[in-house]
Amino acid sequence: MDLQGNIQKFTLPEILQLLAAGRKSGTLGIQREDSIVMIYFEGGDITYGYGPRQTFHLGRLLTERGKITAEQLQEAVETQARNDNTRRLGEILVDMAVVDRADLQAVVRDQISELLYSLLSWQSGSFKFYEDQYPTDEEIKVALSVEDVILEGLRRLDEQNLIRETLPNLDQVYAIGASQAGRTRSVTMKASEWNIMALVDGRRTVNQICQISPLSREETLNRLAQLKLSGLIVPVDRPPEPPRPQQDLEAMATRLGRLLEDYLTHKSAAPVSDRRITQTLIEEQIGEQN
Repeated sequence: MDLQGNIQKFTLPEILQLLAAGRKSGTLGIQREDSIVMIYFEGGDITYGYGPRQTFHLGRLLTERGKITAEQLQEAVETQARNDNTRRLGEILVDMAVVDRADLQAVVRDQISELLYSLLSWQSGSFKFYEDQYPTDEEIKVALSVEDVILEGLRRLDEQNLIRETLPNLDQVYAIGASQAGRTRSVTMKASEWNIMALVDGRRTVNQICQISPLSREETLNRLAQLKLSGLIVPVDRPPEPPRPQQDLEAMATRLGRLLEDYLTHKSAAPVSDRRITQTLIEEQIGEQN
């Protein structure tokens, strides 16, 4: 059965993670009003993407980078029009020998990345995944890690909304998420993100991490939210309280020993009622320590 649903129920990071974890191949179609975006997956990695109404056009990126001139772009666009738009612009530019395939692939990678970053801000719309189906046969493909795309895209979103929606319970405990289905992760992280991730140990709450973090509380929460949405950390049940340290047990034994010594010292001299009171006090102390 094809995966489909509403973005309001399943966020785009969750959808992308699900496809990556299942190492799916096929096309994810996302629609909001009259905007439609298609994202290609192969083995859980993003290999291509396009949106007819998006503004991240390949020709503009190539001219901005100085790879082609405005005149060369115009010539390629006219050639594309004569072929009823059946040929990709990049393919035409390569045939014109104005760019090589390596330059084209680098720009295509940026084009797809920018498109994906823009999608992460969508709060409404619908999606459907077409397994093992591709609308077009692309010559220029890339291999983008879903985790990388989500992390970079989330860096660009509003931080307060991100934190509030992603970390509603600051007493929740998190642990490092395991890679699924034998899939190897390829993630580029900043030093600050590694530092925060190192504090996630399956025992500390979000609040406790904030207390020991080298970053400010707001920055720490933002990093944790990004790590959670990218699937690198996951919520876990609060672990049981660890056993008391050995020194606490020794201190308890010392205190009880002193109470017992005092009791034995005064046992013979004290009236029966006093002895019972003293014994009761000792039992109460033992109960408090347990």
